[in-house]
Amino acid sequence: MALLLFKNNPLRINIMWKFTLINVAVIGIAIWLAGVSVKDYACLLFANSPSVTPEESAIFTQTMQTFLIKASLTAVLIAAFIHYFLVKKLILPLKELGHATRQMAQGEMPNPLSIRVHDEIGLLTADFNQLSMKLKRVEDLRKKMLSDISHELRTPLTNINGYLEALSTGVIPGNKELFESIHEESIRITRLVEQLHQLNVWQGKKISNENKMNVLSIEKLIESCMDHFSLEFKNRGVIIDLKTEAAKVVGDEDGLKQVLHNLLTNVLQYDQGGWVEITGKRKESNYQIIVKNLGQPIPEEHESLIFERFYRVDSSRSRDSGGSGLGLSLVKEIIEQQGGKAGLRSKGNEHSFWFHIPLKK
Repeated sequence: MALLLFKNNPLRINIMWKFTLINVAVIGIAIWLAGVSVKDYACLLFANSPSVTPEESAIFTQTMQTFLIKASLTAVLIAAFIHYFLVKKLILPLKELGHATRQMAQGEMPNPLSIRVHDEIGLLTADFNQLSMKLKRVEDLRKKMLSDISHELRTPLTNINGYLEALSTGVIPGNKELFESIHEESIRITRLVEQLHQLNVWQGKKISNENKMNVLSIEKLIESCMDHFSLEFKNRGVIIDLKTEAAKVVGDEDGLKQVLHNLLTNVLQYDQGGWVEITGKRKESNYQIIVKNLGQPIPEEHESLIFERFYRVDSSRSRDSGGSGLGLSLVKEIIEQQGGKAGLRSKGNEHSFWFHIPLKK
């Protein structure tokens, strides 16, 4: 309300006029002081001349006074005119910045502002453009995420509603296979909601800086995760090849377990070779872990998108296998919060998902 009153107040003084008035006042004072000094000194010299009468001295003083006033006013007006246009040009980027800020406050994303000069105003404009682009990306991601969540929930909910409606109206009889199908759809929804929750939890930790960073024996942590998955791999006929170097790393234990859990779950869902190779080794100041196996081919142009939320190489096959498209984005989020990086190297249908975290110094 206060801002609205300020904007609509006809008495408010434009900053350009403020600068102009200040400049006119400063120049006027400087010219007047200098002019008065010169005028008084000239009058003194003229009055002390032996051939000058008092009447001539008074006329000369009056002439100099008039000339001083005219010259001062002319100089002030010229200075104000030049200053007005210079300040107007200087303040134009600020006016554009203010207009763009008001657009942003109203929920509109302004176009990037042009940077005319590389001074403080130019740096401020560049920072504003960067902020605006980041906010636009966040808003686009938010809209995309809402759209993706809606899409992901719609299919299982439609299936469940269809089955339940058919059962309630007697169109189809209840049987074990039908109830198992409904249960699977329910599990899909539960898994999606849980992964969304985990993603939000880790993003909250990023904002509040609540990560619990400890010194960990990474080889023991990897072995613990493999023990948890060993029975499932055995039942699926997947041979495990585990090679790890002992090392101390700095990281969040729960987060690293979640990362390994997601990568190994990925292997179980998409494995086509019957083997998985887990390697852990030192690499300069980091510890690198690689999970390699054979899976469905990933086009090279899609490798950079594999860690994006809800991304799937083949959406229909991923849904059939229970994938939500959130597991790898959670991997990236957790690892980057711990000062590491995550990525993928593919060669045909052989994929190596890797990540590294800092070693203890």
